[in-house]
Amino acid sequence: MEKVLLKAEARTATGKKVAKDLRNKGIVPANVYKSGEGALSLQVAKEDLDEVLHTKQGENVIITLNIIGGNAKDKTVVIKEVQRDPIKDHILHIDFNEISLTETLKVDVPLAPKGEPVGVKVDGGILEHVMWELQIECLPTDIPEKIEADVTNLKVGEAIHIKDLQLPRGVKALNDPELIAFIVKPPKVEVPKEEAAEGASAEPELIRKKKEEGAEGEEEAAKEAEKPAKEAKKE
Repeated sequence: MEKVLLKAEARTATGKKVAKDLRNKGIVPANVYKSGEGALSLQVAKEDLDEVLHTKQGENVIITLNIIGGNAKDKTVVIKEVQRDPIKDHILHIDFNEISLTETLKVDVPLAPKGEPVGVKVDGGILEHVMWELQIECLPTDIPEKIEADVTNLKVGEAIHIKDLQLPRGVKALNDPELIAFIVKPPKVEVPKEEAAEGASAEPELIRKKKEEGAEGEEEAAKEAEKPAKEAKKE
């Protein structure tokens, strides 16, 4: 996987007001984390960050941070979290994890179908995309853009499980191997309009009939209850 260069500047001032002022200038506050060490505060130009986020690798891109100022050396990182404005979708803050190119890491990559299932093409079935991401473990340089599953031979009722996926060399899936990734379901059966109309008209009739039967039952019960009273009067 190709590495992308991103310029960053050391940041000493922190706080909400400082962060807001930076964003107004087109700069995004950032932190770099490494296990066992405190966070390193940086800032990056929003324009440069947008370019990095729009590569083929998306948020799984490997980044070389060229750090200007301070005593920090350049670092190899991956994106940990991107915080965005919930309304405008602007980037508010970004966190990076420092990595080693010789140590494996866990990431989520897109899971996509390849081809058209025979169960869809011939029998009119429906391909259901059950899982959209796959959690994998591999070296940073082996992170694939996506994992494709060949669904061409799937018939109606057949599925591809995690254990069936053909993964690139050096890539290990971490999800339950029995989970279904894709499945071809039977075509939907449409009820003719005439039958639907008959069913709709028959339902009110059935309800009315039950109400009438219930009313008749109540009348009979009332008559039975009156008989002992009448007989008592005669006596």
